Amino acid sequence: MQIAWSARKHGIEDADILHAITNLIRYAEQTYDGEERIFLIGPARDGRFLELVLVPASQPVRVIHADILQPKNYRLLG
Repeated sequence: MQIAWSARKHGIEDADILHAITNLIRYAEQTYDGEERIFLIGPARDGRFLELVLVPASQPVRVIHADILQPKNYRLLG
Protein backbone atom coordinates (compact mmCIF):
# COMPACT_ATOMS: atom_id res chain seq x y z
CA MET A 1 0.00 0.00 0.00
CA GLN A 2 1.24 3.43 -0.93
CA ILE A 3 0.12 6.63 0.79
CA ALA A 4 0.18 9.55 -1.65
CA TRP A 5 1.15 13.07 -0.63
CA SER A 6 -2.43 14.18 -1.25
CA ALA A 7 -3.59 11.86 1.55
CA ARG A 8 -1.37 13.71 4.01
CA LYS A 9 -2.48 17.27 3.23
CA HIS A 10 -5.12 17.30 6.02
CA GLY A 11 -2.55 16.29 8.65
CA ILE A 12 -3.66 12.68 9.12
CA GLU A 13 -0.68 10.54 10.13
CA ASP A 14 0.24 7.41 8.20
CA ALA A 15 -0.26 5.28 11.33
CA ASP A 16 -3.85 6.56 11.62
CA ILE A 17 -4.51 5.87 7.94
CA LEU A 18 -3.27 2.30 8.32
CA HIS A 19 -5.27 1.86 11.55
CA ALA A 20 -8.45 3.00 9.79
CA ILE A 21 -7.87 0.57 6.93
CA THR A 22 -7.14 -2.33 9.27
CA ASN A 23 -10.27 -1.58 11.34
CA LEU A 24 -12.60 -0.32 8.61
CA ILE A 25 -16.32 -0.10 9.31
CA ARG A 26 -17.62 0.94 5.87
CA TYR A 27 -16.46 0.09 2.36
CA ALA A 28 -17.94 1.38 -0.89
CA GLU A 29 -16.79 1.16 -4.48
CA GLN A 30 -17.40 4.33 -6.47
CA THR A 31 -16.66 5.79 -9.87
CA TYR A 32 -15.18 9.28 -10.04
CA ASP A 33 -14.52 10.88 -13.44
CA GLY A 34 -14.69 7.43 -15.02
CA GLU A 35 -12.13 5.90 -12.66
CA GLU A 36 -12.74 3.37 -9.90
CA ARG A 37 -12.29 4.51 -6.31
CA ILE A 38 -12.71 2.79 -2.97
CA PHE A 39 -14.24 4.88 -0.17
CA LEU A 40 -13.54 3.67 3.37
CA ILE A 41 -14.57 4.82 6.83
CA GLY A 42 -12.54 3.63 9.79
CA PRO A 43 -11.25 4.83 13.15
CA ALA A 44 -7.99 6.64 13.74
CA ARG A 45 -5.95 5.46 16.73
CA ASP A 46 -7.75 8.00 18.94
CA GLY A 47 -11.21 6.82 17.81
CA ARG A 48 -12.08 9.68 15.45
CA PHE A 49 -13.69 8.44 12.26
CA LEU A 50 -11.64 8.97 9.11
CA GLU A 51 -12.73 8.94 5.50
CA LEU A 52 -10.26 7.50 3.04
CA VAL A 53 -10.23 7.26 -0.74
CA LEU A 54 -8.09 4.58 -2.37
CA VAL A 55 -7.24 3.94 -5.99
CA PRO A 56 -7.32 0.22 -6.71
CA ALA A 57 -4.46 -1.00 -8.85
CA SER A 58 -2.72 -4.26 -9.46
CA GLN A 59 -0.11 -3.19 -6.89
CA PRO A 60 0.25 -1.11 -4.89
CA VAL A 61 -3.14 0.24 -3.90
CA ARG A 62 -2.76 3.98 -3.31
CA VAL A 63 -4.43 6.05 -0.60
CA ILE A 64 -5.11 9.44 -2.21
CA HIS A 65 -7.35 11.10 0.42
CA ALA A 66 -7.52 10.97 4.20
CA ASP A 67 -9.48 13.34 6.42
CA ILE A 68 -11.74 13.43 9.45
CA LEU A 69 -15.14 12.09 8.41
CA GLN A 70 -17.11 15.00 6.95
CA PRO A 71 -20.73 15.62 8.06
CA LYS A 72 -21.99 15.01 4.51
CA ASN A 73 -20.74 11.41 4.86
CA TYR A 74 -22.25 10.65 8.30
CA ARG A 75 -25.17 8.98 6.51
CA LEU A 76 -22.79 6.24 5.38
CA LEU A 77 -22.34 5.13 8.99
CA GLY A 78 -25.67 3.39 8.81
